[in-house]
Formats: sequence, C-alpha cells, structure tokens
Amino acid sequence: MIAERVLMGLLLGGVAVGCAFVLYPFISAILWAGILVFCSWPLFARLRAARIPRVAAAVIMIVLSAIVLVLPVAIAVPGGANDVDHLHVVVQNALAGGLPLAPAWLARVPLIGATVAGLWDSWAIDISEMVTFFKPYFGAIAELGFSMLLGIVNGIVGIVLALFISFFFYLYGNSMARRLRAIICRVAGDQAERLIDVTGRTVRGTVYGILGTAVVQGLLTCFGLWLSGVPRAGLLALMTGFLSVLPIGAPVVWIPAALWLLTSGKTAWGIFLGVYGVVAISGSDHLIRPYFIARGAHLPFLLTVLGVLGGALAFGLLGIFLGPVLLGVGFTLVSEFAEPGGSKTRGFSPVSTNQRSQQRRSL
Repeated sequence: MIAERVLMGLLLGGVAVGCAFVLYPFISAILWAGILVFCSWPLFARLRAARIPRVAAAVIMIVLSAIVLVLPVAIAVPGGANDVDHLHVVVQNALAGGLPLAPAWLARVPLIGATVAGLWDSWAIDISEMVTFFKPYFGAIAELGFSMLLGIVNGIVGIVLALFISFFFYLYGNSMARRLRAIICRVAGDQAERLIDVTGRTVRGTVYGILGTAVVQGLLTCFGLWLSGVPRAGLLALMTGFLSVLPIGAPVVWIPAALWLLTSGKTAWGIFLGVYGVVAISGSDHLIRPYFIARGAHLPFLLTVLGVLGGALAFGLLGIFLGPVLLGVGFTLVSEFAEPGGSKTRGFSPVSTNQRSQQRRSL
C-alpha cells in the first residue's frame, strides 16, 4: 500500500508539473482573461437574463471588450498619418537648421547648470559633436528601441490571446466557478466563503480603481495640456490613460510637455503645467486607486498602497492586481486567527464540516 501511494503521488506530481510547463507561456493571458471575465460577469449575466444564447452573449462581450480597447485610440488619433508626416518634417528642419542655443535660465541652475548649458551650446554650434557624443550609445539605444517594440508586440498578442480565452471562460464560467469553489472549500474548510468574498471584492476594487485612475488622469491631462497650449492634447491624454496603470506612468507625459513649454519660451505655462501635473494629475493616482481598492476589500490604506506598488515591482503589470489580492487574503487570515474568538464572531467555527454534519444528524 505504501509503495502504491508513493507511485500514485509521483504520478500525480509529474502530471501537475507537466501541466504547469504546458500552461506556463499562457499564464499571464489566462489570468488577464479571468480578471476580465470576473469583473464583467454581471453584464454577461444581464445578457443571459435577456434570453440571449450563451454563445451569442459571449461573442457580444468579446466584441465590447475589443471596442473598449480600440475605440479610444481611433478617437484620439484621427490624423495619425498627417501627424507622422508633420513630425518627420519638423525633425528634418531641426537637423538642417541646427539646435537652438541653451535658454538663459539653464546656466543659472546650481551645480550642473553651467556644464549642461555649455554642452548644449557646443551641440547647437556643431551638431556633429552631439552625434559623436551619443555614438558609443547607439547600440544600447537601438537595443532599447527593439526591446520596447517587442514588448508592444507581445502586449498586443497577449491581449488577443486573453480575449480568445475569455470567450471560453464566458461559455463555461458557471461550471468552472463551481469546481473552483469546491476545491477552495475542501482546502480552506469553513473559511473558504470568507476568502472567496475577500478575493472577489479585492479584484473588483483593484480593477475599478485602475480604470477610474486611468480615466481621471486622462481627462485631467487633456484639460491641462489643452489649457497650456500643448498640441495633440487628446493623443497625449490617451497615452497618459494607458500609462497610468503603472505607478510612474503619468509623469512620462506631462513632464516632457512642461519642459517643452519652458524651452519654447512659455515659462509661465510650463511652470503651471508642472505644478498642475504634480498636484492634480499625479496626486489623483495616490487617492483614487487606493480608495477604490480599500473600499472594495476593506483593507487599510497603507496596505493597499504597498500592495499596488510591491505587486507591480514583483510581478510587473499583472502584479497591480495580484499584490492587493494577496495582501487582502493574508490580512484576512491574520485577522481571523489573531483575534480571540474572531472566527466565531464572523460566523466561522473551528469545528470541521464533517463534525458539523455529525452534530446535525445527532440532533
């Protein structure tokens, strides 16, 4: 019997490892699909309640998801080809006419101002010096550009694959949820329902917080850039919305815009955009996202912020969702076991499920 159990354990372990290796390249897409389906399931349930067939309702949800991802780009970039041509002409004219001299305020910057201004002026006089300066770094710059392009392509492929997987999650979501709930109940026992509830509210709160932050930061950026006179405010606002899912995303857009205003002679508007970006645009990220996540999972504010930032650093973009979820489940477990009689006060008893059923039968 012992040998049979050992062999059975090795067999099951080998099957589990094999399945993990097969699914490893698709883990990110599967998790994204699960998050998308879980958060949009109420809308899918309404379509099903309207007597729409399951396959048709799943197709409608996939089409709506694709439209939500593509439509903002189509709206914000109506003249993309003209913008590219205009940018090409601007770059050619700038290279032909040389760089402008360094602004006067740059030389007055403490410590590095005089050095940077002198280097800028030398490049403005002879642009070949700038090419010579950056020549040793061309390989690293090209490698960075290719890696960024590859990352964009991988992201697009991941989105398409996640939408494809989501279609089947919509079709078989009910049966998959029942089996997953049964597994969690067998592992966690009486606290399974509590953990499922916390995990669901944390995931929904995280998604709504990220989407709310993206929309608010995009609108705030569009208003600030339009008010300051920066061209293509809609396109830059769309970029801000996409980058706002990262903790450092929005400053990548409004800081260069503020510097462009300063170097263009619009000092007052450049200072305004810098202050506006720090207070309004970036400030909203530290309020809206943690508020929604904490409201959905009832987590402490500090724990929510650490979950978002730590998850992003540890797992990348997907960690923005996983970080708060893991901390939320862990915080709940610690609270349940740390408080005297906490499990009883929350409706959970340390008595196992089998013992409860035996007690009912005896009564």
